[in-house]
Amino acid sequence: MLQALTGFGTIWLVIGLGWLLAHSGIVGSSGQALLNRLAFVAASPALLFTLVAEGSLDHLFSRSLIASVAAVAATIGLYLALNAWRFRHSLGGTTIGWMCAAYTNAGNLGLPVAQHVLGDMTWMAPILLLQVGLLQPFALASLDIARARAEGVRLSPVRYLSLPFRNPITAGILLGLVVNLAHLKLPEWLAGGIGMVGGMAVPMMLIAFGVSLRLDPLPGAGPHASEVWTLQALKILVMPALAIGSGALLGLGRPELFAVGVIAALPTAQNIFVISSRYHESMPVARDCVFWSTILTVPAILALSVLLG
Repeated sequence: MLQALTGFGTIWLVIGLGWLLAHSGIVGSSGQALLNRLAFVAASPALLFTLVAEGSLDHLFSRSLIASVAAVAATIGLYLALNAWRFRHSLGGTTIGWMCAAYTNAGNLGLPVAQHVLGDMTWMAPILLLQVGLLQPFALASLDIARARAEGVRLSPVRYLSLPFRNPITAGILLGLVVNLAHLKLPEWLAGGIGMVGGMAVPMMLIAFGVSLRLDPLPGAGPHASEVWTLQALKILVMPALAIGSGALLGLGRPELFAVGVIAALPTAQNIFVISSRYHESMPVARDCVFWSTILTVPAILALSVLLG
């Protein structure tokens, strides 16, 4: 558990660097925007391409994945119901909302947590593939449609269908799947170059996030606070409970229940803030959800360790 806490500490150290860079005037709003753009159009697609191309697909069909999918679907459904009743966002805001509620930090934080808490990083492979192969392309297509509507652009059916393929992140995911399924081996110089660019993604996202903490209003304040705390309850409390409950119904053992609970309790992924910044949709909500869930996930995982570990 100490090693897992060390993983959290590493993330907050890089976020703190971003805050310090902004506080000292080295990085301003334009620098933050540049970091987010680079992460979105270059580094994140390269990272996701590498993860999918080199990842194992053998874990896709398991009862633990079914439990995780059930928890994700139920959490999204609960948020959509709450949104229709109370928040009433447009398509773009609704998309960012359900991603904050159900899209976990399975890559950046999940891998070290899986290694040090669960003892096996392959636990993250199914949820990573679910998120990058299905949830993220669907969300990005929704945001593209929302932006086109806001700009008054009429999209033909062919253009609607082609939206996911013209998004750099989705393109990276799909190309990675092609390479993996076709068992292609990239030249070392090409794989190395893509890996080098992908290696910039996480630091850039964390630094940009830290910059936003210094330049923007403090997390938890403002008219969106009630929605942020509702999303925290869904992400940190409801989703793990749903995952464990679904796993129990499927007959999973205690170690598997612990694993699906930990996966569900991981915080909202940092790239949700990058995506919200790119599309100018619900940025304060995304930023605050990433901030608070990254803090609250620590006691949540500690509690799961006591109950099921």
